[in-house]
Amino acid sequence: MLQRLKTMLIKEFIQVFRDPRMRIILFIPPIMQLIVFGYAANTDIRNISLAIYDLDRSPESREMIERFSSSGYFRITRQAKDPHEIRRWMDEGSISAALQIDEGFAREILKRQGTAIQIIVDGTDSNTASVVMAYAQRIAAEYSRQVLENRLNRLPDIPPSLKKPFFRKGGVQVQSRSFFNPNLESRNFYVPGIIALLIMLVTLILTCMAIVREREIGTMEQIIVSPIRPVELILGKTIPFALIGYIDVALVTLVGVFLFEVPIRGSIPLLLLATTLYLLSSLGIGLFISTISRTQQQAMMTMFFFFVPAILLSGFIFPIANMPEGVQYL
Repeated sequence: MLQRLKTMLIKEFIQVFRDPRMRIILFIPPIMQLIVFGYAANTDIRNISLAIYDLDRSPESREMIERFSSSGYFRITRQAKDPHEIRRWMDEGSISAALQIDEGFAREILKRQGTAIQIIVDGTDSNTASVVMAYAQRIAAEYSRQVLENRLNRLPDIPPSLKKPFFRKGGVQVQSRSFFNPNLESRNFYVPGIIALLIMLVTLILTCMAIVREREIGTMEQIIVSPIRPVELILGKTIPFALIGYIDVALVTLVGVFLFEVPIRGSIPLLLLATTLYLLSSLGIGLFISTISRTQQQAMMTMFFFFVPAILLSGFIFPIANMPEGVQYL
């Protein structure tokens, strides 16, 4: 059995690597795709083009504008003279957001009254719009806290221990803590997901062509009449692609760790075990597709029939918890 299996493995390796182009395709594209997608799949928004419509034109309003400009999230590109300009720039796509500060902004602050600023956001992309509004609320909250702190500092007769309660009075302080991703960097979520999708794509393409290729070139009949057993045929078709999958996993993981600085926290043996189960499931689906297909074109179409739902239902794009209960079990 071992000799027959060894012969089958040698045949598969020769068949895969005899084409120099195939050697490049197996290892270089996953790395290149990870680099491209790793930079592209990023929800951390920076340099948001912002228009300013300042009706107050006071030192306080200019300080608020400076807070937006120096935050690193916004880039001031336009100064509006009337609301119609903001609407026109939004329609043209030249700005993504606009900050409107109404007249009397400084007066209401100096009178210790509540005041408001308006942030106008391009809602074409709802996710981006939500992030932009969250950034604006964070900057405004920090500005309000700083204004209150400056007022209290002007009262020298009040000890510092008595000033602190003023920051908590009338409000609720939220102390947030994020496990596993303290800085909430989106690449720590997207890069591992892209790695899993690339490995699944490579293993599915390789295995879904394994048996159907033999059938197309006419060597399947020779394999059937040979003394090789079905289990040896399956192992011979699976082990080479599993080894290639492991090499691809190692390469793209190294790129993710050293280029994108995605940390690996936890048990390495457990990661290898999960990788093995993941590869086996992908290889099993690929062999099933290769068995039921008659042509390579049919195998490729069937492969995408399995691959696309696997992406959409994996939780990589849409949260699994938001899916209907029946779909979650899939």
